[in-house]
Amino acid sequence: MYGSCNGRSGMRRAGAGVGLGVVAVAGAALLLTGCSSPSDSSSDSATDSWSGSGGAGENGAGKDGAIGRRPKGSAPYWVNPDGNAARQVAAYTADGDGKAAGLIEKIARQPVGEWIGPDRPEAEAKGFTEAAAKADREALLVLYNIPHRDCGQFSKGGAADGAAYRTWLEGVAKGIGDRRATVILEPDALLHMVDGCTPQEFHEERYDLLKGAVERLKQQPNTRVYVDAGNAGWRTPDALFQPLRRAGIGAADGFAVNVSNFQTTAASTDFGKRLSAKVGDKPFVIDTSRNGNGPYRAGAPEENWCNPPGRALGEPPTTDTGDARVDAYLWVKRPGESDGSCKGGPKAGDWWPEYALGLARATK
Repeated sequence: MYGSCNGRSGMRRAGAGVGLGVVAVAGAALLLTGCSSPSDSSSDSATDSWSGSGGAGENGAGKDGAIGRRPKGSAPYWVNPDGNAARQVAAYTADGDGKAAGLIEKIARQPVGEWIGPDRPEAEAKGFTEAAAKADREALLVLYNIPHRDCGQFSKGGAADGAAYRTWLEGVAKGIGDRRATVILEPDALLHMVDGCTPQEFHEERYDLLKGAVERLKQQPNTRVYVDAGNAGWRTPDALFQPLRRAGIGAADGFAVNVSNFQTTAASTDFGKRLSAKVGDKPFVIDTSRNGNGPYRAGAPEENWCNPPGRALGEPPTTDTGDARVDAYLWVKRPGESDGSCKGGPKAGDWWPEYALGLARATK
């Protein structure tokens, strides 16, 4: 209902609570994290992690059933073969539960956002982008480390201060280098200033950090940057366009809407177009990871963002949206990872197989 991550809170970057998978290739171990804690990924091993071998077809399944490389087509993004969903497919397959494995493959076959951790930004960004380049694909990265993140709620954390954030961001930029990457910049950071969740005393610095992040990332020759700008269920574009300008939208490639939320693609498109008209007709991307059945309206409004039941996967990631203003549908939030410790779910960012199965079952 509120912010783009999971309402006003709940989007941890994957990490310790999610579990670190290992893919061994030519004797090198790949440790990749996503939503929440420090990463142990190695740039060298990540580079060697996935080259698309195994004869992957259009659905992304290699000859041994691995999740892998697909023809670019209209979805040019890299599919991580060692994501939570891919490991869950392997586990269900090993247990002989082909039906559950088939359901989770709906998630595992799709490219999802890779969330850069706080401790090794250069190594992680380099690992993800090199792995994507080896597969002739583009990395989809999410930066979520702004100081005073999430107002001390489920996803609290972030860099210690502005100087630490700039140092971290420099590592990300160097790690990306000249490889292709699409970056979603700081979910909820803008909205939490607009709704007053982030104290006023931190606003000036945050605007400066967001604007500086856009400018620094755009120095990389093949990096596209989209500033998070909320969702169609949260206020109106009139409340956002001036803050978005202060956050550096003029130098960015565009903005992102519906990150970790459940608003329909139609509603998100309408919202995005109205906001675009106020910021120089900038294009935008839509997170369609869990919006297949739209928002949940049966519970208390303040809780409808957190692990709502009966939701479904939305449109698969693609750059072929049929709308010149919409650059892509993306899965920024990784389906199957919890919004927070609500409705029986684990802590924010943890993989929750039961919820993942529910999303897949409900998907038409």
